[in-house]
Amino acid sequence: MNALDPFPLLIDDFPRTPRSLRVALVSETYPPEINGVALTMERLVLGLQARQHDLQVVRPRQARSEQPAAQTGLEQVLMRSLPIPNYPQIRFGLPAKSALLRLWSLRRPDLVHIATEGPLGWSALQAARKLKLPVSTDFHTNFHAYSRHYGVGWLQKPIAAYLRKFHNSADCTLVPTTELQAQLQALGFERLLVIGRGVETQRFHPAKRSAALRAQWGVGERDCVALFVSRLAPEKNLVLLAQAHAAMQQAQPACKLVVVGDGPARGQLQALAPAALLCGMQTGEELATHYASADVFLFPSQTETYGNVIPEAMASGLAVLAYRYAAPAELIDSGHNGVLVPFGDTAVFIEQARQLAAQPERVQALRLAARERAKALDWGQIVQQTEALWLQMVSTGPGSA
Repeated sequence: MNALDPFPLLIDDFPRTPRSLRVALVSETYPPEINGVALTMERLVLGLQARQHDLQVVRPRQARSEQPAAQTGLEQVLMRSLPIPNYPQIRFGLPAKSALLRLWSLRRPDLVHIATEGPLGWSALQAARKLKLPVSTDFHTNFHAYSRHYGVGWLQKPIAAYLRKFHNSADCTLVPTTELQAQLQALGFERLLVIGRGVETQRFHPAKRSAALRAQWGVGERDCVALFVSRLAPEKNLVLLAQAHAAMQQAQPACKLVVVGDGPARGQLQALAPAALLCGMQTGEELATHYASADVFLFPSQTETYGNVIPEAMASGLAVLAYRYAAPAELIDSGHNGVLVPFGDTAVFIEQARQLAAQPERVQALRLAARERAKALDWGQIVQQTEALWLQMVSTGPGSA
């Protein structure tokens, strides 16, 4: 600086403020529906709103008279829908390419993110491509794997082909694990990026454990409670759930099976495990209390892309028993903070369930370690990774991911 200069130039290096994005998020499911995809989308929306992004959620109308719930700063666009055959609790959006073209031409988003591959998602993909908008997609659900559980196993290859065409038409597809990335790459999926999932560690917390709730369940403090939280559907392997609990009762007759969730296979589960307590859907603090008031989390499903209930159970301080794949494989160090068994080995799964019921001291150690592992699963980090990706896509344009 020149000491004789009466007007010296002072330069401060202020940190650059990230650009605020306008993002259209398209999903066949969103709260008030309760499922992994809907709740993951809600957490993403809340995180992006906190970072000052302008969001528009496009989703099916879930009831004829439904109006979008008030959420500050969030635009919700409700589209026509129909119930899924044999599963009326969930609706899918109808084709709407023309409507989306009009919507996004009037107020153009910077980027379109599509969470589901139904007719509404396909319409959004086509409209975004027509308008030359960057597009990212999520791979949330193994629909091609589900087909064999609904008596249409012959559709597995056609469904996989459709999913491959859908996702390969986008600039990139987000997957939650490296394992799923490798599986999809082997099937011909392209431009797959791994961004994990988080968990609300303050909501799902061991401190929510309730002696009063356990008393309602008819168990004492030293009795083992096995919990299962899921949509009740054929692909969730409910037969093995009942078998595993029966083995636990052999080791500890007072062991109780508590089930949170609902779905078309509720009657099947009642027949398989008539002594189980079926608590139906639970949300918010009630759900957190149900988690924390159990001891062991049984997860026999073999069709997950991730399994959001796994980090929720771990954050709640439960000893998780699951197959070695998806979220369990990513998060559990078997024998330290949970128990993993070889994928598809039902005999080992049942035996490990029996051992957990017989070893309360081991269960306690697993529970403590599970909580410690879950503390690192911060949603804020996931939102930042997604934001960084989208900022890069918008700055470089479609086809650049």
